[in-house]
Amino acid sequence: MEGHSVISPDVLARYAADAAAEVPGVHTKQRRGARVAGSEVEVHLVVDYGAEIPQVAAEVQRHVVDYLQRMADLTPTAVNVVVDDVQR
Repeated sequence: MEGHSVISPDVLARYAADAAAEVPGVHTKQRRGARVAGSEVEVHLVVDYGAEIPQVAAEVQRHVVDYLQRMADLTPTAVNVVVDDVQR
C-alpha cells in the first residue's frame, strides 16, 4: 500500500512534554509544556529547588530526542529547554 502518515505537531509536543516529565526533578507546565515547530522542539519546565539546571536540561534534551525517535521516528534538530520556575 502506498501513502504516508503525518503526526500532528500537537501530538509530538505532548510526547516531548511527557518525556521531559520523566526526568527526575522536572515538572512540565500544563498549558505550555512543549511545542514543536518543524523539527525543533521547545520544552517549558519547572525544576525542583536545588537541582543543577544545566545537568537537568541536558538530560531533558537527551530524553526528549530518544523518546521522539522511538515513538515517532523523528530526530529533532534542536531541543530548546526553557526553565520557567523553580519549585520548593
